[in-house]
Amino acid sequence: MDPGEIEFLAEKESIEVVPNFTHGVMHLIQGDVGPFRPGLPVSVPLWLAVNLRQRQRCRLVRPNWLAVDRLEEVRDQEKEEAFFTEMPTSNIFVVANLILDVATVDIEKADEVRTMLKDIWDIRQAKLRKSVDDFIQGGFLHSKLNHLQLIELNNVRPLLPHAFDQINRLNLATAGARRSTQSSNSSRSFLTNSLSY
Repeated sequence: MDPGEIEFLAEKESIEVVPNFTHGVMHLIQGDVGPFRPGLPVSVPLWLAVNLRQRQRCRLVRPNWLAVDRLEEVRDQEKEEAFFTEMPTSNIFVVANLILDVATVDIEKADEVRTMLKDIWDIRQAKLRKSVDDFIQGGFLHSKLNHLQLIELNNVRPLLPHAFDQINRLNLATAGARRSTQSSNSSRSFLTNSLSY
């Protein structure tokens, strides 16, 4: 799955907007949204909220998890735990990026929010790199990583098949060298035994 597909999935999440226009109910494949009345919050899919915000037809209501203090709690918890912690929402990094790209003025302390998200991302990427390293060094065949986001998995996905191919090649070369050494030793011992008679 590429980042565009992950973004497409994340855009289905709901977010509240405050429209500045009047419109009846919209009948979408995902379900009905609206009616839209100026000044009254309404829940819409993120893709629609982004579209309306780009056309300056609404203001986005900041999700509770996108506040600096909430993100500080998440960052601190992520630092303290050895394993991945559950994020406040699925696809947090993708959703936050989409919101911050189009509605920076709607988000209080947007620069601090970006910094907190980057800190959380960096902490989780360090954990993920360590987990992958332990996984490869341990020679395991499978692993379970709880609370990992799709976009995070997408970052290491290209690395794993390549690493396993290289490990497999090294193992095959080692096994081949071991076999040739053993066969060479056994033929020497056979010749030694034959000559001693």
